[in-house]
Amino acid sequence: MTGLCTGRVVAVTGAGRGLGRAHALAFAAEGAKVVVNDLGVGLDGTGGTAGPAQQTVDEIRESGGDAVAHTGDITTADGAASLVRTALDTYGRLDTLVNNAGFLRDRMLVNLDEDDWDAVLRVHLKGHFLPLKHAAAHWRAEAKAGRTPEARVINTSSGAGLLGSVGQGNYSAAKAGIVALTLVAAAELRRYGVRVNAIAPAARTRMTERTFADTMTAPDDGDFDAMAPENVSPLVVWLGSAASAGVTGRVFEAEGGRITVMEGWRPGPTADKGARWSPAEAGETALKLLAEAEPPRPVYGA
Repeated sequence: MTGLCTGRVVAVTGAGRGLGRAHALAFAAEGAKVVVNDLGVGLDGTGGTAGPAQQTVDEIRESGGDAVAHTGDITTADGAASLVRTALDTYGRLDTLVNNAGFLRDRMLVNLDEDDWDAVLRVHLKGHFLPLKHAAAHWRAEAKAGRTPEARVINTSSGAGLLGSVGQGNYSAAKAGIVALTLVAAAELRRYGVRVNAIAPAARTRMTERTFADTMTAPDDGDFDAMAPENVSPLVVWLGSAASAGVTGRVFEAEGGRITVMEGWRPGPTADKGARWSPAEAGETALKLLAEAEPPRPVYGA
């Protein structure tokens, strides 16, 4: 390894399994000290154990790295604040935050309970906002004290947040919100030395290996395992390093050996009457503009 993150302290949420674990191990391999957050809950967010977080910490330490476990609930103000405090108390600094924690409660909209909507929005969207808020407050204080950091935030969206996904209205809405939060945070925090980006990964995790079983199965012939979560981590590590200084407010898809810069909403065909349309005129104009526009990419599962 190159030591790209030597001297940096990185906090990764949801790092007990899947993508978060892969990110934590990859950061440690590049010299970072890692705060490994995980509640150890089930796929639907129920239950909880300290085991997964500690297992990732143990793996890092066995490989000669430095890590500490954090099992607080980052969807609460106290839990998110304690994540930042753990980094500062243990290592004296925080350089990078990777927001990754999440779970699924998939239902078609007509069968989606309010509790399942709230739970998924809480872990994904609020679980991004609160750690980001507390980390940003620390970095702002550092900047105002004349110690402008080389701070990095990597948020985790999804193709479901960019295109939508049938049966995942709650998850898709949360992941779309994360993109908007990323753009706002990048604009607001740049003055404090903070760069904020997002990834939309495709990889084999507990959340995908059953839902997309056909595409997530690991090859058994020694071929490249395109869906291994470790394939996503190199981009995350680079974004979390000082080397990504000029990059902020961007969204990347990462899958297998492919990295794509995503280009979001941009103005397409337009018409301006210079006065108020009638409903019939507005409809006729809209149809003409739609005929000129690029068709949208299909929703996952449609």
